[in-house]
Amino acid sequence: MSDIRRHAALFMMVAAASVSACNKSKDKPDCSSPEVFCVGVVTDVGKVDDKSFNQSTWEGVTKAKKELGATTQYIETTDPKDYSKNIATFAEEKYDVVITVGFALGETTRESAAKFPDTRFIGVDQFQPPGTEKKNMTALVFPEDQAGFLVGALSALMSKSGKIGAVLATDAVPPVWRFGEGFRAGAKHVKPDIDLNVVYHSDVGFDKTFSDPEWGKTTAVSMIDKGVDIVFGGGGKTGNGALIGAAAKNVYAVGVDTDQYFTVPEAQKVLLSSAMKLLDEGVYDLLKQAKEGKLPSGNVTGKAGHAPYHDLDDKVPAPVKAKIDELQKQLRDGAIKTNVPPTKS
Repeated sequence: MSDIRRHAALFMMVAAASVSACNKSKDKPDCSSPEVFCVGVVTDVGKVDDKSFNQSTWEGVTKAKKELGATTQYIETTDPKDYSKNIATFAEEKYDVVITVGFALGETTRESAAKFPDTRFIGVDQFQPPGTEKKNMTALVFPEDQAGFLVGALSALMSKSGKIGAVLATDAVPPVWRFGEGFRAGAKHVKPDIDLNVVYHSDVGFDKTFSDPEWGKTTAVSMIDKGVDIVFGGGGKTGNGALIGAAAKNVYAVGVDTDQYFTVPEAQKVLLSSAMKLLDEGVYDLLKQAKEGKLPSGNVTGKAGHAPYHDLDDKVPAPVKAKIDELQKQLRDGAIKTNVPPTKS
């Protein structure tokens, strides 16, 4: 080989190595550096764009990337058996904060917090019972029963047939159950004789219950065919399917977790409101505290409420709006209790 060809080959090898090093550096930031604030998200089964709680959590992280300069990444869980492995991927790479999304990851997140004491963990919807708290773990929880109560009352007041329904993921997940039972309590509070049908998708495992839009749609349509004229859908893509089913039958629907007017456009024309957990705001606020070294341990309660009426605003009578506003104030100041326990007995 001539000197020219030898030097050219050497140059190409060095250049390739440099590109590889740059790509490696880009893919795996030096999270051990104090100057780099790394945040990793491990979703529950379902995608980060599930238009529900995974997506809302990621939106809070995205805001932290923009406003706090955080380096962010996510891993989408496809099998519950991978929870521990996915969490460890970020912890072993020295991420500052690992966020896990959903009740089902609670136990694994606490175990991981014990295994990686130098990593801070945020568990979304993962209430830590007394005696199980970890110093390096913060549980972000919400008063789902209050949000469910508000949209239940709204649905009962807006129903013309006197029949309303809820199509939800498994009641083995406390936040889902609290949404559903809050919905029931709110509807009964304003109309004790309301005909109410609340159905949970508890006949399948965690790997299916949140990701079954066909079941959600079919169940909602079945309710509507029996006279239900407002459907509350909740539980990832399963709940989204219920909203789409309501839209197909042209009856009012109510979303969950976030303002689903923006996440399920197929249902915009019939979406009355959404029972909201301000997930993005809650996640961002905790990440801001984490970067400042002020992230608290234990359980932190976020905010809940209901979404605007959007396209149906002029269909909601002023007295109904006033009643919902009054109920929200009474719930927040404790004048009204939903009487929904933290978990199903």
